[in-house]
Amino acid sequence: MNFKNIKSRMAPVLALVSLCSAALLLPTGQAWAQEFPSKPIKFIVPFPPGSGTDTSARYFGKKLGEMTGQPVVVENRPGANGFIAAKALLSAPADGYTVFVGSNSSLAVNVALFKKLPYDPQTDMAPLTMMMRAPTVLVVPPNSPYKTLAELISAAKAQPGKFNYAAGSAGYQLMSEALNDSAHLDIRNVPFKGASEALIAIASGSVDMAFSDITAAYELVKGGKLRALAVASDRRSPTLPSVPYFGEAGVPGFTAYVWVGAMVSAKTPKAETDKLAALLSQIERLPETKEFYERLGAEVMNGGADEMRKFQAAEIALWKRIAIKAKVEQE
Repeated sequence: MNFKNIKSRMAPVLALVSLCSAALLLPTGQAWAQEFPSKPIKFIVPFPPGSGTDTSARYFGKKLGEMTGQPVVVENRPGANGFIAAKALLSAPADGYTVFVGSNSSLAVNVALFKKLPYDPQTDMAPLTMMMRAPTVLVVPPNSPYKTLAELISAAKAQPGKFNYAAGSAGYQLMSEALNDSAHLDIRNVPFKGASEALIAIASGSVDMAFSDITAAYELVKGGKLRALAVASDRRSPTLPSVPYFGEAGVPGFTAYVWVGAMVSAKTPKAETDKLAALLSQIERLPETKEFYERLGAEVMNGGADEMRKFQAAEIALWKRIAIKAKVEQE
């Protein structure tokens, strides 16, 4: 028997058996892909630190890091009405490792304010989940002569065009214009890069008034650096129980909320998008998340990608109507 010939003829078979055995050792499913996420994740925020959007990004980022074992870096890219941050998202690889944490301004209101955006928040981005919603509060400088909303409105009516408001985003601009329309006022816009800068301007007395979400204004109001005149909700906030809501203060039916949600590039593969959405939704359902937002006067907005897509479309339609009614000219 020629063992050398037999060995030669068996070599391909042995190689095939060896390859099959190795394949059996691989994990099932996506055998060649690493489990997602396998590296740090970046949250891009279109506002400076200190805003309600930034607060949400940092909270969810911390929890996501704890759940996945991967660090989450929050990158603040303020300015240009959120265009800079949106461009940063869409310029990054669409692999699920870059997340846009935006608000009603960048994800809805901009559509109503600009004739042409450098991004489309509905087609260029894919929703992951809602995060939170909070009522806004109208604040004035601590030394303002106006101690009530009625006093401010009366003075503004008597001097059309003299008063101004600080707007840290497109959303706050439209809220202020909605108040102009509801109360028949002519208060002028002074734009800022973010809510924190707008509140600093109010605290210094360089601007007359501003809308702010409660999560950003609470500590400043509590510390006496801002005066809160009214909460733009249909009831008083447990965070600022002594502050009346707009209906009590003389402007019935006026409400204005800010909300925050997470998006990825629409080009992100479905597997990564679905995994991120599931992880963020899991964080929403944590009892400590509910408690975290309640302490800030806000509330968790439960809802995955489909719910967020419907909500976003409704918000865009709402702010378009408000912009038309308030006769805000598109830029």
